[in-house]
Amino acid sequence: MEKINQEDIGALYVVATPIGNLEDITLRAINILKEVDLIAAEDTRHTLKLLNHLNISKTLISYHRHNENIKTDILIKELKQGKNIALVSDAGTPGICDPGEEVIKKCIEEDIKVISIPGPCALINALICSGLDTKEFVFIGFLPLNKKNRKEKLKEIENITKTIILYEAPHKLEKTLKDLKEIIGNRKIVLARELTKIHEEYIREDINSLMEKAKAIKGEIVLIIEGAEKKEESDLLELSLEEHYEYYKQKGLNKKEIIKQIAKDRNVNKNEIYQKFL
Repeated sequence: MEKINQEDIGALYVVATPIGNLEDITLRAINILKEVDLIAAEDTRHTLKLLNHLNISKTLISYHRHNENIKTDILIKELKQGKNIALVSDAGTPGICDPGEEVIKKCIEEDIKVISIPGPCALINALICSGLDTKEFVFIGFLPLNKKNRKEKLKEIENITKTIILYEAPHKLEKTLKDLKEIIGNRKIVLARELTKIHEEYIREDINSLMEKAKAIKGEIVLIIEGAEKKEESDLLELSLEEHYEYYKQKGLNKKEIIKQIAKDRNVNKNEIYQKFL
């Protein structure tokens, strides 16, 4: 069994917990949860179910997005008094689209030891089974809700040549796919849902095809999107306008999207390109 920190100042253990199947917890994580003085949990009710499953009885403190500022100071105080604390989220690895980043930063500032207890992480599990390129990838998390910020983020994604990973809620899926199609065009996409649970499923489509199924899709979702094709601008400029048009047509873009992209590639007004194809 791993020896828990016994120094005068406690340590923060960042503990990954199951994203679905309760058997997906490491022996090390179980031992840490048994040995720490306190567990900081995103939702104490949710974590209590896990602890009951593991036959662990431990003091819990709520630590979530809406109380991070207040609770971070409380946790730091407890750590300085020598208590060892496990930080857990509802599922997966704390700090990855979950609470945890603030208290981890504060611990580092205060020279308090932070120890990672690795385990499940939805984005990695989705990526390795996606069938898309795993050598390089960019994790975006959830897209911004603000329209301007959302569009800026999508424009940023448009030119990324690495595999792109997003999280999304089922009731927002249809809109997100529509926004993706509008900005980045039709690409290969893999939707992973309900990972490690009974209804785990991978849907490997393109954005157009997935849009037709979006309304019926339920559960927690990870989207893995093919990166933009690497292309040399000089190569495209050597094409005739008709060949340039056909290049983007083969990628699934509609006429409006194609004209917009050609104008961008050639650094001309899109109306000028539009006139050519009237």
